[in-house]
Amino acid sequence: MKTMQKKLSNVFYVILGLPATAMGFGLSVQIAVLSWILRSKYGLNIEEIGIVWAAGPIAGILGQPIVGLISDNVWFWGGRRRPFIIIGGILAALAIFALPHIGFISHTLGMESIIGVAITVALTLDLSINISFNPTRSIIADVTPEGPQRTKGYTWMQAISNFFGALAYLIAALFGNYVLIYVGVVIILLFSIIPLFFITEPRHLEQSIIDNLSNTASTTKTQWGELFKIYFAHAFSWLGIQTMFVYSFAFLEQRFNVNDAQYLGQIIGWMFFILNAVGSLFPIFFLEPLSRKIGRVKTHYLSLLTMSLGYFLIAFYVRSPQEIYAVFILLSLGWAAVVSLPFAIMTEKVAKNKTGFFMGIFNLSVVLPQLVSSFVLGHYIEKATDKSLIYQIAAISLLVSALLWVFVRENPKKSEK
Repeated sequence: MKTMQKKLSNVFYVILGLPATAMGFGLSVQIAVLSWILRSKYGLNIEEIGIVWAAGPIAGILGQPIVGLISDNVWFWGGRRRPFIIIGGILAALAIFALPHIGFISHTLGMESIIGVAITVALTLDLSINISFNPTRSIIADVTPEGPQRTKGYTWMQAISNFFGALAYLIAALFGNYVLIYVGVVIILLFSIIPLFFITEPRHLEQSIIDNLSNTASTTKTQWGELFKIYFAHAFSWLGIQTMFVYSFAFLEQRFNVNDAQYLGQIIGWMFFILNAVGSLFPIFFLEPLSRKIGRVKTHYLSLLTMSLGYFLIAFYVRSPQEIYAVFILLSLGWAAVVSLPFAIMTEKVAKNKTGFFMGIFNLSVVLPQLVSSFVLGHYIEKATDKSLIYQIAAISLLVSALLWVFVRENPKKSEK
């Protein structure tokens, strides 16, 4: 095992976070580009765009629990997580490359409607991301001990991922979505493959914990009651967040009277740049130290309350792009928490040799509300005369999520070795 891995150096934490960053960058490209390109280039309506977005949750349901379970019990190419990270990264890069060519692919196949090809490309992209998603996070649990070191692994992973996510949206805002697509292909390939040369996966998970903790073997048993509380609470977070991601363009078109596709793309780019740029600072400089002081669960639900407040402000008070940019600074705290703290909380409530499987089940609390957003809410948002309904739904969902997280029990603190 490499020296920097045994010492759990900061450089190792950076390298450990890059595979997840690759998938995060892919999601950033999807969020910035998919709705925009389907609306501006191909003229799909809100409900049709929602149906295309449903490919992601379907891929999550099919892929993550299966891949998580398999990756807990296989070993090839020098690891249990490594093969899925490499395969998923390559396929995700190819799917992103196909995004601006949906019309060409549809024409080549002799299809009059592009929606079938759009769904296929989106499904391929999301299935690829889902193949890698669990392993990129499970590998952090595999090579770090419980307690502060594992929290650091997940918070650093999210900080790095948020930084590159912010970079993605900055590229979109400054140079356009087409440049972002091709930069995304390169970054996903590099970050999915190169870091794995510097990470040694333990053949036996229990032995990794012995090596890292020095003298404390994990005997964690799965806490089913706590898991269901976490799943239910996390689901409401993602119901609101997915609604924002997929349908914000409709709110912006109406509230700011935007008809120019390029300008709309720039507004979206700056919104999500702020969300990720500011959010990249919170995990290391705020969430991690606050979690040490008051606990991860309390830190999480307080962060969600700030996100709910931000959504309410957008729905009822924001009247200009500059104002929405300001509110997105507030939203970034909740976003940073949602994509980092639940993973650390959840992994300490399950048996360590089943981490990948439970990561897959955990993802159902993300993909099922995404399906509700796509198949149910999209219809009502399409019919609604006031598109602020989008952010009202998001605000209420995050408020409910925060209240449900209050009932999740904090694990006893472990001393740092």
